[in-house]
Amino acid sequence: MTRYIRRAAAFCALLLVALLVNTARLQVLQAPAYGGNPANRRPAIARYERPRGEILVGGLPVTGSRDTGEQLRYERTYTEGPLYAPVTGFASQRYGTTFLEHAEDAVLSGTDPMLASFPLFAGAGRSRRTGGDVVTTIDPAAQRAAFAALGPRKGAVAAVEPATGRILALVSTPSYDPAELSGNGPAVAAAWARLTSDPDQPLLNRAVRRTYPPGSTFKVVTAAAALESGVVTDPDARTDSPDPYRLPGSTTRLVNEGEGCRDASLRQAFTFSCNTVFAKLGVDVGATVMRETAERFGFNESGLRIPFWVARSTFDATEDRAQLALSSIGQFNTRATPLQMAMVAAAVAGGGQVPAPYLVERITRPGGAVVATAGSRPLRQVMSPATAARLRELMYDVVAEGTGRNAAIPGAVVGGKTGTAQHGVGNSGTPYAWFISWAQGARDVVPRVAVAVVVEDASARRGDISGGGTAAPVARAVMEAVLRTPPAR
Repeated sequence: MTRYIRRAAAFCALLLVALLVNTARLQVLQAPAYGGNPANRRPAIARYERPRGEILVGGLPVTGSRDTGEQLRYERTYTEGPLYAPVTGFASQRYGTTFLEHAEDAVLSGTDPMLASFPLFAGAGRSRRTGGDVVTTIDPAAQRAAFAALGPRKGAVAAVEPATGRILALVSTPSYDPAELSGNGPAVAAAWARLTSDPDQPLLNRAVRRTYPPGSTFKVVTAAAALESGVVTDPDARTDSPDPYRLPGSTTRLVNEGEGCRDASLRQAFTFSCNTVFAKLGVDVGATVMRETAERFGFNESGLRIPFWVARSTFDATEDRAQLALSSIGQFNTRATPLQMAMVAAAVAGGGQVPAPYLVERITRPGGAVVATAGSRPLRQVMSPATAARLRELMYDVVAEGTGRNAAIPGAVVGGKTGTAQHGVGNSGTPYAWFISWAQGARDVVPRVAVAVVVEDASARRGDISGGGTAAPVARAVMEAVLRTPPAR
């Protein structure tokens, strides 16, 4: 009898071991598969069981959480959703997250270990912490001014503080209300279908995710290359620039919209945006130096994050001199985001140095305790201070007596550059109107703001004056808003 009891006990022990081994296999080896199974709703339930952290602009939250009383309990809400959509993005129970909602999801959802009181032991427990808050660099007055000035037109605005790289405004139109996508019901699916099928692409963040030919605003880069390389030593000396200019190795003749560009000085050519002068300057400078200069400004840079990723701006340094001539006036394959062109203006305003742009000032716990700050930003030496000073003079002349008069602000020093970018088959598309600028208030020691504006559906006028007529007033509204705001301490 004892022998049968021992056999039964051994069999039970074997079953227990098998059970433990199977449990360990499920818990360790197959846990990722079960956890990632779409049918497993436990992660989603846990994710939405607490309110999400807030995104703050100007010290006030522009997001919130609404208790639905359902299984996925808390749903995201937005204050002035269309205004801040290019900054916040959306947090949807059905379609995931974008922009700051995505880049700072670990903080906002409460899973980031740095939110714990004792970060070293943050992984010991399995409970989800209350989400932290993300404080942005956005100036609400500048954001509203940009959004109102663009109005119903398709376009984008990026504004930065030249000395620090703080992004003061990031606007893309047409916009949308992220709250329409927050939940998971039929209304959310209908909103998604409408937004994703809209030909005007309201979900596209044109300020950082779309690249455009920058047109004549790129002449700032070409002028910097000519001055830095010594091709131009005196901005007031006449250049050997025919009008029209035959592109090297081709029969194509490049012309200007206005008169007075033949052999014009760099100053005159910049003020009145002479294509022939700058196309020839690009060829004289050469592909290598043009590429190196453009890359110091940030072109061809991959991996820029603010903290969400920014599309790569490109300068095609081809050895074909005809194509190089067109690239040097912001056409051919030259492409830039509005944020990139704002950083071009910031480099001029900043004396030849420009810090990396950033959108998040600090991360805080729900009680307000700071757990992370932006910190000091690495500086990029774009050009010498002497070259930057000359470019500031040239940009000032554009606003004082050139194509950018509509950006002038009484009592402030303003510099700018207009641009009209041709595009489409045979340049048949409606030109993009550009304006980049910087402004310094009467009591400011250095320029306070640098701005880039692009309007896609501008007037069909095909000269640089459309940039001054359509985009420059938008930039002026943003610069005025920043100059009215007391500087950050």
